[in-house]
Amino acid sequence: MTGPSETPLITVGICCYNAADTIERAISSALAQDWPNLEVLVVDDTSTDDSAVRVEALARKHDNLTLIRHPENCGPGEARNTLLTYAKGDFIALFDDDDESAPERIAIQHARIVACERETGAELVASYASGERLYPSGYRMPIDAIGARPEVPHGKAVADYLLFYAKQPDWFYGAGTPACALMARRTALIAVGGFDGAFRRVEDIDLAIRLALAGAYFVGCPERLYLQHSTQASDKSPEMNLGGELQLVEKHQAYLRSVSRYVYAKTWPRLRYHHFKRQYGRFAMTLLGLLCRAPLKTVSHLIQTGPRRLLHERRIAR
Repeated sequence: MTGPSETPLITVGICCYNAADTIERAISSALAQDWPNLEVLVVDDTSTDDSAVRVEALARKHDNLTLIRHPENCGPGEARNTLLTYAKGDFIALFDDDDESAPERIAIQHARIVACERETGAELVASYASGERLYPSGYRMPIDAIGARPEVPHGKAVADYLLFYAKQPDWFYGAGTPACALMARRTALIAVGGFDGAFRRVEDIDLAIRLALAGAYFVGCPERLYLQHSTQASDKSPEMNLGGELQLVEKHQAYLRSVSRYVYAKTWPRLRYHHFKRQYGRFAMTLLGLLCRAPLKTVSHLIQTGPRRLLHERRIAR
């Protein structure tokens, strides 16, 4: 590896909220990256535990670690926008406050971005790492990155997948576009307006949709580069997820109407919510409505996602 003066500065950005039990582990994995020119920024979004105190203690020991404290809780979208504002790196990689990343993650994602830019001439490239999610039961679920196979997804077709699960046959979509796996040029994220602070959930999907509509390429890393520790929190409830997904549909209503998928896109999240809440009567009625409106699309969607979802839930419960 070449010296810091010959490599671009890369920012690792971590948003922190009430993560006292995990934030030190996440920061340690950021500081342990084998990229030689690195800064680590942590935005504490007004934690009510001693997360910020723990970060401050680490920052006194590491010159390349900086803590930024929000005066009031703004949510993950605005916290990530704060990272974009303060980041000095040419690239920014987003780590979650309860995850840990392999030392080679930054180097591998940087190489993927540069290679994609060189091969396609694209100015907007988002790289996603593969990883694993560890559940309290001990079950480890593989998380495969979008674009981790030769054909790189790009453009509006990626937005179609994220909004209503339309898939191109030769593209690999993996686990979608989670922010915890994302790395991109800082200018690329700023070019599409950064994150939408109005979202408390699915703000990462909204960002990816706007990138896709602007023509971005989504290149993945097949290497498993992070471990995500599954945790329960009020902002991860089925109600919060449903609210965020419906908010996403309304924001992109004009595009969805232009491709005749608005009703489908706003109904499918309700179907999934009824499943999670075990509201089987409402599930059946919602499914019947979808089948009447878009029978082939609904059946295809169920076949592709239903059995995998049920198997996943069984493995979590073991």
